[in-house]
Amino acid sequence: MALAIRDVSEHDLDDVLALNNAAGQSILALDAAHLRYFFERAEYFRVAEIDGHLAGFLIALREGSDYPSPNYRWFSGHYDAFVYIDRIVIANAYRRHGLGRIFYCDVTSYAEVRVPLLTCEVFLEPHDDVAVLFHGTYGFQEVGQQRVGAQERQVSLLAKELPSYAYVRETWLEHGGLPDLPWLAERQRPIPVPSPRRQAGERLA
Repeated sequence: MALAIRDVSEHDLDDVLALNNAAGQSILALDAAHLRYFFERAEYFRVAEIDGHLAGFLIALREGSDYPSPNYRWFSGHYDAFVYIDRIVIANAYRRHGLGRIFYCDVTSYAEVRVPLLTCEVFLEPHDDVAVLFHGTYGFQEVGQQRVGAQERQVSLLAKELPSYAYVRETWLEHGGLPDLPWLAERQRPIPVPSPRRQAGERLA
């Protein structure tokens, strides 16, 4: 089995959208415009490819975005710098094989040289013991709760401290920046081209 974790490409978007919207209640549905927003603006948007098939994806954003998610805004109101995991989706055929942990190791590697915190949320309604256990064993702590969405579902807001960040900040970030190495490079995002509706003032819902 050949596994590759790589930055998303535009040709992946249809498959990513279908995978997201087949994931069930634990993942909020997306439309094409919302996914395009992530494609153009998310600092971290990577897919897992196994033997040429899309097996999953993870999307994360830094602080300072205009992303209107109430959970993202909660973290923005409480912390100055963080990487926020908006969603992770694994295809049914590849679940229970550790792919979620591989993604979390990868996004942690991205985050810990940039920010002191990795953040996310899990739904408490309906309660998902697997998701709660997964995040607890990966070092996340609950830092708040709130109700979101039209159905007012309760979510647990989680944060994980990244102790390596202090060393990276003092050694490199305060002295010219990270080394010029491929694995430390920022994602090369396409230049956003607002649609006529966005230009007219429509906000992303």
